[in-house]
Amino acid sequence: MVTALFLPGQELAAPGGSRSGGVVDRVLALTAEEVDAQLAELETLFSSRHRDLRVTWERHFELVRHRVPRGGLLSAPRRRLLGATFTQEVSIEGAALMNPSMVPHPDQTGLPPGALRFVMSVRAVGEGHRSSIELRTGVVDVDGAVRADLPPAVAVLPIELATGYARTAFEHALDELGGDRADSDFVLDALPLRFTRAELDGALGRLRAERLTRATTSRTVERFEAIAASSYTVRFPLDSALQERVLMPRAAAESRGMEDVRLVQLDAGDGSGPQFVGTYTGYDGHHVCVRLLRTEDLTTFSISPTSGPGAQDKGLAVFPRRIDGSYVALSRSDRESNAVCRSSDLLHWEAPVQVQVPRRPWEVVQLGNCGSPIETEAGWLVLTHGVGPMRRYSIGAMLLDLDDPTVVRGVLDRPLLTAYEAERSGYVPNVVYSCGAMRHARRLVLPYGCSDTRTRIATVDLDALLGELAGPGRARTGPAAVEKASRRT
Repeated sequence: MVTALFLPGQELAAPGGSRSGGVVDRVLALTAEEVDAQLAELETLFSSRHRDLRVTWERHFELVRHRVPRGGLLSAPRRRLLGATFTQEVSIEGAALMNPSMVPHPDQTGLPPGALRFVMSVRAVGEGHRSSIELRTGVVDVDGAVRADLPPAVAVLPIELATGYARTAFEHALDELGGDRADSDFVLDALPLRFTRAELDGALGRLRAERLTRATTSRTVERFEAIAASSYTVRFPLDSALQERVLMPRAAAESRGMEDVRLVQLDAGDGSGPQFVGTYTGYDGHHVCVRLLRTEDLTTFSISPTSGPGAQDKGLAVFPRRIDGSYVALSRSDRESNAVCRSSDLLHWEAPVQVQVPRRPWEVVQLGNCGSPIETEAGWLVLTHGVGPMRRYSIGAMLLDLDDPTVVRGVLDRPLLTAYEAERSGYVPNVVYSCGAMRHARRLVLPYGCSDTRTRIATVDLDALLGELAGPGRARTGPAAVEKASRRT
């Protein structure tokens, strides 16, 4: 659960005219004794479910203070009760926890030999079918046994920080929008490669000053404002646990959901050290887009839009390191086949090169990836998903060349993982789906969502799987690794 501002009459499900004024009047009419009693009850019921509840109430009161009659002096308890009246709990995982990805935890201290601590992202689906990003942690021991840490008692939201902008991101976004670029170029020419909100305001101000001699001033300003609003930076409290942290939609492009983040630990190869990068699907209720998440410490997160022919539709998954100086990603821009594309900055993705098309019975509807490739001595191990008759999802695998990932070295003819009978029923039945696995020694640790309802973890014998993919027969009939896989809820 998280708290959110509640405006009577303007609910998401059935918006209408505001009733806030009448609600304020009724709270103001309560006696001091009624106010104290109601606050005491609310604190008993909700203080264990949320951090800093009084701070939240005070903040929400400030948002509706303008509705309080002028000159009215309110006691602190009445202010808090007004704030509480305009506060609601929102379920963030009431419908499902699904479609996970897994990476090594940045803190590996205090573990026995051979153990690996992990961070797992999950797509949490809550009230209104709005998706958010949550994090879970756990440990895989030397024998491959997986232990997930207990889920958190509370959820913590971040605060928004001032964000910086990249000029190239604006250039790419404006290219996709098309139209006359004269006014846009006037603004861009006034900006450095990296710039602040104040510098953007200054450049737009200079454009407005010339509006009488420029044809598209208003439209250009609107475009720059929209591009700027699609990027943001947030930071979680340092005293919050990793599992308590929740990323909820903020930008218009993701207002109805942040879906299926594909998290990977990326080595940029520039001496900056590893960082965590995730691509996810933003959904605004009508359209989807690929968005980029970056963090060095899983505390501060920067969110940006992406562009280019390789970043269309869903399912972009970044390779864990550069190849020949370029960032590389799996793409499914045509909505049905797997491809590989490149980028110089992680933001703009070039035209993809197709590497796999649907042809097997279990993938005749469409293909896609199940997260970022995993580097092995035999090649890039790519987990895929296929959709077949009755919209049944399966997880497969293919092997790409280490030096040229547009070259396919092997493909499984049969699925690596399909839904057990107990996994088939759910919000979306007959689905197994992952957004990214993790290598641990000679095992593959594969978290997956089943039927858009719950999350489980399988472990796979890596040598057996690579043997099927890279052995003499290469694309052979069903992986021996499947027989050695184990699953845990």
